[in-house]
Amino acid sequence: MTTTVLHRKLSGTVVSNKMTKTVVVRVDRKISHPKYKKQYISSKKYHAHDEKGEYQVGDKVWIQATRPMSATKRWKVISKA
Repeated sequence: MTTTVLHRKLSGTVVSNKMTKTVVVRVDRKISHPKYKKQYISSKKYHAHDEKGEYQVGDKVWIQATRPMSATKRWKVISKA
């Protein structure tokens, strides 16, 4: 029996491309406060692998979880959103 592995995918915005073959992607999430029910935006930055260096600051991209490629890089860029 074959099992397909579903890799986690996130959508975000490229905020830095100064490293070689790496981009920093900011992923925003809308969170509701447990007591006051006010919604606010929380964000987190991920280092993602960009083999060809084709993504620029401001691009909306999809990233996918992958094997660890360095100390901080565990995501790769799939495509533009």
